[in-house]
Amino acid sequence: MSWARAAGRALAALLLAASALSAALLASGDALERGPRGLDRKKHVELKMDQALLLIQNELLRTNLTVYWNSERCYRCLPQVLGSVSGPGKPGKPSVAPVAVSTQHSSILQLNDTLDQREVCRLTYKFGEFGNYSLLVKPVHNGVNETACELVVNKNPVDSNLPVYIALLVGLAVIIAVCFLRFLLSLDDFNNWISKAINSRETDRLINSELGSPSRAGLFGDDAQPQVWRPSVVPPRLRCVDTFRGLALILMVFVNYGGGKYWYFKHASWNGLTVADLVFPWFVFIMGSSIFLSMNSILQRGCSKFRLLGKIAWRSFLLICIGIIIVNPNYCLGPLSWDKVRIPGVLQRLGVTYFVVAVLELLFAKPVPESCVSERRCPSLQDITSSWPQWLVILVLESVWLALTFFLPVPGCPTGYLGPGGIGDLGAYPNCTGGAAGYIDRLLLGYDHIYQHPSSTVLYHTTTAYDPEGILGTINSIVMAFLGVQAGKILLYYKDQTKDILIRFTAWCCFLGLISVVLTKVSENEGFVPVNKNLWSISYVTTLSSFAFFILLVLYPIVDVKGLWTGSPFHYPGMNSILVYVGHEVFKNYFPFQWRLQDSQSHKEHLVQNLVATALWVLIAYVLYRKKVFWKI
Repeated sequence: MSWARAAGRALAALLLAASALSAALLASGDALERGPRGLDRKKHVELKMDQALLLIQNELLRTNLTVYWNSERCYRCLPQVLGSVSGPGKPGKPSVAPVAVSTQHSSILQLNDTLDQREVCRLTYKFGEFGNYSLLVKPVHNGVNETACELVVNKNPVDSNLPVYIALLVGLAVIIAVCFLRFLLSLDDFNNWISKAINSRETDRLINSELGSPSRAGLFGDDAQPQVWRPSVVPPRLRCVDTFRGLALILMVFVNYGGGKYWYFKHASWNGLTVADLVFPWFVFIMGSSIFLSMNSILQRGCSKFRLLGKIAWRSFLLICIGIIIVNPNYCLGPLSWDKVRIPGVLQRLGVTYFVVAVLELLFAKPVPESCVSERRCPSLQDITSSWPQWLVILVLESVWLALTFFLPVPGCPTGYLGPGGIGDLGAYPNCTGGAAGYIDRLLLGYDHIYQHPSSTVLYHTTTAYDPEGILGTINSIVMAFLGVQAGKILLYYKDQTKDILIRFTAWCCFLGLISVVLTKVSENEGFVPVNKNLWSISYVTTLSSFAFFILLVLYPIVDVKGLWTGSPFHYPGMNSILVYVGHEVFKNYFPFQWRLQDSQSHKEHLVQNLVATALWVLIAYVLYRKKVFWKI
């Protein structure tokens, strides 16, 4: 229908206008942000992003103070020296020392007497970005030798999250506009009214041209007629799978580009979850679903298992090779030494996981039971019982992970250690980052061939190399991919049985969530096995898999059953995931994905840049989709 194509172009223009509006609104607060920072320069402290100025005013005569700092998110960490302030020489003339404090999380401040390390005062406070504060340390004259510490706000901070709120509101406005326009296009009266406003000859020409050519997809929806499912074991491509993959991929692109440099769009320093920690395991999960669905389709077309095994091995090899190239860029840095080549990485992890899960499914592949195909009726646990050999292998692999993690002796570290090392655990194990996982990587791959700047360096000040895509964690990524296979089997075994599919998605979501509750004790750090992306702990896998089943529980009826949403625009990058991922990594530092910012310490400018770069990859994926260009390996 021509109106749908016209609507797609109109909505594309609306999206560009919304981006411009968002950029204008985000830029409107520059003067507000520069106010406090000008005052900071007068105090000889140049504040960076997520920092505030703290003026420590010491009124204790002949008492030098040492200021210690710690983040509330740093679990059992040694306090770090933030600065020192000398005692005043005369009453009424306090000594002042300016320091920069972090505003990402609540800060724990402790002031000690420098001479005898006696604690003078201690307080916890959440500072605001670019705020200006004073900490007044003065004696209390009440007949007792006591000290009072009072925190005063000299200059109010800026709301660093305001750009995110504006971006979300603009995005919500675009979604509402899209839904409203699609609703109007579904009304016959509205279409008739538009038709009368256009020259009848031109209208006839457009209609005839449309009848002679295949329908095309619009930017935010497809105007093609619903596809009729023929009686077959293999269903048409499920849009919810591509939509989920695209959603995870676009989030991955956004956080890899910086996510506006917000802490919740970066990986957690150790235990816990942020938005950045969600995307990779979801991609692994949906890869597992795709493995089963595509393999079933290929085998139904008569491809031999031996030939398919060759394709699996070749694809895994290509993923690993491309991954090694991507994680070892040299650009203008000169030739890269073989002694420093990083071996693990995201695509390498995907390649190994894909190979193991795909081979496992190929070895024990069984046709879908005839009762599920012809009668649309499968036994209650058919999707699980038919895969008992695969489940047995997965349980053995998980037993290996548990045994190595908790019982492998690591030199200089306690057996079963899951901590970050560094200043964590009161600095008792500074070189034990990752426990057995880190030890295995350093032993088998070499210290210089793994990631040198893990996220634990931010809060825990670790100095030991550690790779979050290391060898031991690959076992649990295989487990997660197989849970994705299970989701694919539910979609295929119970095809057209929406209620049965949703019941099983709900059951898996609750079951895996319950396992996570037991393993973590609903605590970030105090559980048996904390949720940890760096370790790819089993609780991390069960938690993110529970979320993944919930997302499919929402997407499947909306996208594939009711057709209330086509999955656009996430559907398009989901159809070209390898190209988008490799492209965004290769061209990350090139214009128009990155440009010089006027203020490199501004969340607003980083957010605009990262959103534009992410939107460009969605647009590229859409153009390639329209031209039927898909990169498959």
